Amino acid sequence: MTATVATTLLAMSAPALAQDAGAKPADAAAARDALAKKEGEGDQSALLKQTLTAVDKQYSLIRRRQLQVSYDLSYSYIGQEKIVTDLAGGGITLFDIENTSAHTITNTLSADYGLLDNLTGNVTLPLISKYSESRGNSGLSNSLGDIGLGARWQPLEARRDRPNMTVTGSMRLPSGRSPFKIVAGSGQATGAGVTSFTGGLNVNRIVDPVALFGSINLTASLPAKNLWQVNGTRVLTRVQPGASVGFGLGFAYALSYGISTTISFQQAIAAGSKLTFADGLKVKTAMQTSGILNLGLGYRVSPKTTVNLSVGIGLTADSPNLTVGLNLPLAF
Repeated sequence: MTATVATTLLAMSAPALAQDAGAKPADAAAARDALAKKEGEGDQSALLKQTLTAVDKQYSLIRRRQLQVSYDLSYSYIGQEKIVTDLAGGGITLFDIENTSAHTITNTLSADYGLLDNLTGNVTLPLISKYSESRGNSGLSNSLGDIGLGARWQPLEARRDRPNMTVTGSMRLPSGRSPFKIVAGSGQATGAGVTSFTGGLNVNRIVDPVALFGSINLTASLPAKNLWQVNGTRVLTRVQPGASVGFGLGFAYALSYGISTTISFQQAIAAGSKLTFADGLKVKTAMQTSGILNLGLGYRVSPKTTVNLSVGIGLTADSPNLTVGLNLPLAF
């Protein structure tokens, strides 16, 4: 591909290389050297690997004893019409339609460490600012989110002639503000409120200048117990979140040695949660489906640093309307 580009550029620049009076004709070898990739520019395969890491940190590993720290800044917006109901004596005593909107800014620090050449450990620390507004109730919360611990394992040696597979496992700790313990008017939830475990399999294949990738995962959560949250005329005491399955697929394309683009789709299907109230009532919520289309652009500012910008568009009613993300990895 490099030779083709060099030949094309050389043909386009032929008039500019025309000799001046008394000057010697331009040497073809010198022209090729001038157009060749310079040291430190890296290659498209390396850029694609960095892009995969930024798109979803599940797709590539780092070498043993190597540390990689990255910073992610993301914004999401959710706007929806919510039906508010309350049940008493077997009938509906309250029925209303409420417009709500939520703006969330998340600053995430991530650290990856190579335990082995084919095993990488990961820690994520999110700091969340969330503003929500609805009729008669609005508020801003700044708090720590749910801390994540994870590992990625590559069972087979990476080879260019076959897809690369990575097995992943992670755990989310309920360190953020739980939605099951928030009192109306006291702020916004910044965490899930439960401990969750996720296992998955990721596959990628680099066909220079394109990288294809896909993933599938399963998430299960522990129940939230010993609650005492007032919901209308009832008190919520226990929540058992439903299991969820997710999958994604997409591709990254290297436009040059410094620019790459990505397009991906992600979908998650979550079973309904089981709610238990103090009076013995048990209710199961409806299944939820979230689908997002992501568009990304990566710019390589140095051999070790690639800045990635992404925009996500929600495709279902259970998805965020809009997400915007910025990723800056720093390798040590």
